[in-house]
Amino acid sequence: QVQLVESGGDLVQAGGSLRLSCAASGNIASINAMGWYRQAPGKQRELVAAATSGGRTNYADSVKGRFTISRDNAKNTVDLQMNSLKPEDTAVYYCNADITYYSTRTTRYYTDNYWGQGTQVTVSS
Repeated sequence: QVQLVESGGDLVQAGGSLRLSCAASGNIASINAMGWYRQAPGKQRELVAAATSGGRTNYADSVKGRFTISRDNAKNTVDLQMNSLKPEDTAVYYCNADITYYSTRTTRYYTDNYWGQGTQVTVSS
């Protein structure tokens, strides 16, 4: 069974920094895109940053220049370094990944999209 587990959420003052981490586990054959989304109260979930296995990255305009996404393909992890945090960055942050895994039950490979459980980031003014 494939899982994504996030860590690193916390309460921080405006202007501060946090680093979120996400680790994928299970019978993983490969991971294509990995990224971070966030959802603030009363708002839709939105893409924050994403990275392909080849190293291409994509950022929301609101976080460009402040956030940096990085992947370790060997460890199946993705981190989000968040600097110069603002109160509007307050949200639950979710890790997301497109994962190809091997099923020992069917002896076949499958590709699915997975979400982590979310980690709370709160930025106080």
